[in-house]
Amino acid sequence: MKVTINVECTPEEARTFFGLPDVQPMQTAMMDEMQKRMKDGMESMDMDNLMKMWMPGVAQSGMPGNVPGLDQFQKMFWDSMTAATNMAPGSGKAKKGASKKA
Repeated sequence: MKVTINVECTPEEARTFFGLPDVQPMQTAMMDEMQKRMKDGMESMDMDNLMKMWMPGVAQSGMPGNVPGLDQFQKMFWDSMTAATNMAPGSGKAKKGASKKA
């Protein structure tokens, strides 16, 4: 025997029926707080704060302004670009381990 029951109700009615709490006021408060924090962050956008947010926990560098890890990031970037150009076809540079024919 198979029984099918269709119930048409709004999400609010379903939450009330199952005894779930209404989270709309809390959600509204959280969204307002998030918007406030994002606006505050946008107003104080300077490079030092951005780098501190984007690269937390990286060792401090000796650069002016104590931007954390910027020198390591630049070195990694340039090393990867150099490696990519050395492996590009027609770059004119021999790959490591490749022997030249005479």
